[in-house]
Amino acid sequence: MSTVTAPSRGPETRQPPGPRTVVDTVLDRLAEVLAAHSITVLRISLGLVFLVFAVFKFVPGASPAEDLAVGTVTTLTFGVVSGGAALLLTAVTETVIGLTLLTGRFVKVGLVVLAGALVGIMSPLVLFPDQMWGDHGPTLTGQYVFKDIVLAAAGLVVAAHALGARLRRTPSR
Repeated sequence: MSTVTAPSRGPETRQPPGPRTVVDTVLDRLAEVLAAHSITVLRISLGLVFLVFAVFKFVPGASPAEDLAVGTVTTLTFGVVSGGAALLLTAVTETVIGLTLLTGRFVKVGLVVLAGALVGIMSPLVLFPDQMWGDHGPTLTGQYVFKDIVLAAAGLVVAAHALGARLRRTPSR
């Protein structure tokens, strides 16, 4: 049995890495800060968005999404919950989500409520396509609903963190 080896070229010719630059150091520190705090900032931001949207739904006529929220809840509950009760249910649901995420207390409960609410939040895309799409693309209402994809993605990141997932800093080169 024979083996083939590469010819020897003498001592190793690789140069050791040079001193770290100031930019590398700053970027490493930034990565550490982001890993430590970005999900908390995302959770609080998401909670604030839900709380602000909820507040307007407590005042009849104040939310631009009032008719959409009432129509969606009415359709999803087969008419059992409609009108002012549908708007109140939406406002309370968004308040629970917002407060749990904003305060960091009962986050898992808030995330379960958010998961259920996302069905209602996204369902107008299927239930009311005529309100979502116009001749030249999404209507303003459609854009309002379509942006909720970002809220859903943010909720997934916060949920992953609440369930134990963590950002890990990998060393640079």
